[in-house]
Amino acid sequence: MNPLIDKVVDTVGQVLLGKETQVKLAVTCLFARGHLLIEDLPGMGKTTLAQCLARVLGLDYKRVQFTSDLLPADILGAAIFHRDTSEFHFLEGPVFTQVLLADEINRTTPKTQSALLEAMEEQQVTVEGETRALPEPFFVIATQNPLSQAGTYPLPESQLDRFLMRISLGYPNRESEKKLFKGVDPRKVLQTLDPVINLDNLTQIQALVDEVHATDQLLDYLQRLVDFTRYDESFSYGLSPRGAMAWLRAAKAWALLEGREHLLPDDLQAVLPSVVGHRVRGVHTHAAGGRPDQSRSLVDHLLSSVDVLTTN
Repeated sequence: MNPLIDKVVDTVGQVLLGKETQVKLAVTCLFARGHLLIEDLPGMGKTTLAQCLARVLGLDYKRVQFTSDLLPADILGAAIFHRDTSEFHFLEGPVFTQVLLADEINRTTPKTQSALLEAMEEQQVTVEGETRALPEPFFVIATQNPLSQAGTYPLPESQLDRFLMRISLGYPNRESEKKLFKGVDPRKVLQTLDPVINLDNLTQIQALVDEVHATDQLLDYLQRLVDFTRYDESFSYGLSPRGAMAWLRAAKAWALLEGREHLLPDDLQAVLPSVVGHRVRGVHTHAAGGRPDQSRSLVDHLLSSVDVLTTN
């Protein structure tokens, strides 16, 4: 592993105890230029992980607490009339930052959720008929509670697709939870963290992701997996070309974290649940993206049904 990448993973791991895989997936997502959705029960460390990622990246960072009365202008900004100049001046919203923490994104209405669509896909926003570019880079790290929680609004498929990855943290293991009981407060550790990389470092790492090599045989395996989601009767609908490209990009970033410059089937499989789970739907699933456990069942079915090597 690249020493700098290793340091990022280790630093985040000091805050999220016992969550090595989730930390690696989160770092993979950001190095692959993707947006990250963290879904879990309240109190599981979602916001802590998001804040930690923003801190170690050393980038400009803003946080928005999503509530039912939040308006699009509260995120994007608005034109304000100044009496002394008799002119409108645009007041930038918190979206004009390099790292935006959208906390509990599914506790606001669909109208406000959709305000982020253009920003996440095009890295720009259009307000009052004028398009304004967002800073470079631009990452959205969003948290959401399970849809079974009161006061939640499910994210539509179009917005779920803007997130490169969706991960869940789960309960801590016994050893990590005992450390919490003994006073290892992740929030206090978070306050002591300094940035681990700068913008130049981040740009270099992202360029290395693009250079990870994938053989034709590996791409054939990816294509067979994608085709299976589109034509197998267990899936209500399959993976789009954009989703397939996102899967490949995430797998390359994972390979880089593993210290390799070439792609293996293991890399595709490692990121599969996080990249594909919220982009497909089972025939008996009603909510967009499904619950993580429902997605896991589809993922297991996919992996067990498609051979790594072609039988032709």
